[in-house]
Amino acid sequence: MNNEGEQDGPGIVSNKTMEIVVAAILLGFSALVISDSNRIGFGWKEGEGPAPGYFPFYVAVILAISSVMNLVSAMGKGDSEGFVSAIAFKRVLAVLIPSAIYIAVIGGVGPIPGLGIYVASFLFIALFMMAIGGDGVIKSLLVGAAIPLVLFFMFERWFLVPLPKGPLEAMLGFG
Repeated sequence: MNNEGEQDGPGIVSNKTMEIVVAAILLGFSALVISDSNRIGFGWKEGEGPAPGYFPFYVAVILAISSVMNLVSAMGKGDSEGFVSAIAFKRVLAVLIPSAIYIAVIGGVGPIPGLGIYVASFLFIALFMMAIGGDGVIKSLLVGAAIPLVLFFMFERWFLVPLPKGPLEAMLGFG
């Protein structure tokens, strides 16, 4: 897909709207952190140092002040150009949706058991290469199998870091 100089059409949402939404979300997150820091204590304990909520509290206060400033600035703006066009948003969703499914397949969803990171990675890479990349089946399957295999040896054998495994690994004795 060629993206250089391409006009994708009108935006489905304006920059102003997105600035307001992001500022409001960050302000809400800041309020949550400030509230929780207040609950656990954000003062300075003599002879001990900062209480557990000390640093989160002050970072959240700075974030809240910045969010209010951005919110006021965004609300004072006139109409602005589009934040994202429908075509560009579809491109984002073409990556976001398969990525979310990949994450769900690793650990499972509800009563459906997960396949583990290696099988999920094989499926994700191979299917992504075929669907989005337009690569052939054999190439996609080979690359899809090679990358999880290399990652398995790197993490499980060399670094001794266990990653989530599914029923296939258990069946093969790696679980």
